[in-house]
Amino acid sequence: MLYRKIATLIEEHLKSNSKKILLIDGARQVGKTYIIRYVGQKLFENFIEINMVEDLLGNRLFANTKTVEDFYLQVSMLAGSKMKRKANTLIFIDEIQAYPHLFTLLKFLSQDDKFTFIASGSLLGVTLSQTTSIPMGSIRKVRMFPLDFEEFLYANGVNKTVISAMRKKFEKLETLDESMHEKMMDLFRKYLLVGGLPDAVNSYLAEKNIQTVREIQREIHDYYAADASKYDEENKLKIRRVYDLIPSNMENKKKRVVAQSIENKRGKTFGDYQDEFEYLISAGIALPVQAISNPVFPLIESTGKNLLKLYLNDVGILTSILYGNNIRAVLDDERSINLGSVYESVVAGELTAHGYKLFYYDNRTRGEVDYIIDDYDSLSAVPIEVKSGKDYTVHSALNTFVKNEDYHIKRAFVLSNAREISTNGKITYLPIYDIMFFQSSMSNSKNARF
Repeated sequence: MLYRKIATLIEEHLKSNSKKILLIDGARQVGKTYIIRYVGQKLFENFIEINMVEDLLGNRLFANTKTVEDFYLQVSMLAGSKMKRKANTLIFIDEIQAYPHLFTLLKFLSQDDKFTFIASGSLLGVTLSQTTSIPMGSIRKVRMFPLDFEEFLYANGVNKTVISAMRKKFEKLETLDESMHEKMMDLFRKYLLVGGLPDAVNSYLAEKNIQTVREIQREIHDYYAADASKYDEENKLKIRRVYDLIPSNMENKKKRVVAQSIENKRGKTFGDYQDEFEYLISAGIALPVQAISNPVFPLIESTGKNLLKLYLNDVGILTSILYGNNIRAVLDDERSINLGSVYESVVAGELTAHGYKLFYYDNRTRGEVDYIIDDYDSLSAVPIEVKSGKDYTVHSALNTFVKNEDYHIKRAFVLSNAREISTNGKITYLPIYDIMFFQSSMSNSKNARF
């Protein structure tokens, strides 16, 4: 099976004495059900799984369940022989968004404390915003993402000893030897093609067939786009249009969303599509990077409201759209192919999965910096520039940025294909794969931080 870091978080929560119900949020097809089932069956003698979408389309046993007693009664019809004690019984409520009223019920199930519960779903941000009584204090919501690059390495046979050694070198800013660097770059380029959706990764591992991988990615991409109509009939066409524009936006110099291009109507502004952006972000299928007007810690205080970049949640879907079955465009590092947008997408996915909220800086006279993140340890903002070509040391906007005393920048990073790790003033140059070791102190992971 695929190693997923979130399994440790799920296991620790289920073993704890917390009365909060763990709620795993995330886009469809990222592996939520599989990993919960794996951990739940390992820890509990009695594992009860109820898929609420299947119930909605079938017997609708839970359609009108409003009380704890009624909920237990319905569960007993399905798995009464497994309803024992809290210590040995886990009830897994899958696809909970199918019945929004169950979110309110979670509070009372938690208070009753008769069994252990865990829940998962997609579009939880959308559904919770429409729920009249959110069970604050009774749930712990954690978002799950596609496999990150570290998890992809494990899937491809790289063991924890190797990753640990790489992490130590990263912490000491020591360069990998040539052979190890080439191995990491080879796997990184394959990650650009395969991405982190479990079905695509498993297909690649089993068959090494790019056409099969691409078919899976195209199917999931279409599924994401079509899913909007189930939850927002009124705005589904605009949501689909915004989603479809993301890859083409990546090819633009600025890469940000241009409101007037969504419906090709002059005078349209960012605010006209706020609900559509929110849907895509809440659904987990688009990753937001917000413009920042005053790049000082904490960045949230200076967020721009009218400028936004959106990245697809999986880099494999992006390369499928851009390059189809032509793997040479990525694997051979063709000079004619600009992989800048692809590299930026990987970095956006890694940083988001590792707990960072993403921002970017764009000034007409001073230029643009790809990403800016908060560093809660040093209480400063950290700019990050992503380079896919050989001119990775050319970054005039970043140079100007770090020299601005008003921003209080203590360190900055440039990520590229180059092997050597070096530091010039406040700027440290890292190989692109080292992004897997950036870890926000605000996240749940205990991995290394920069």
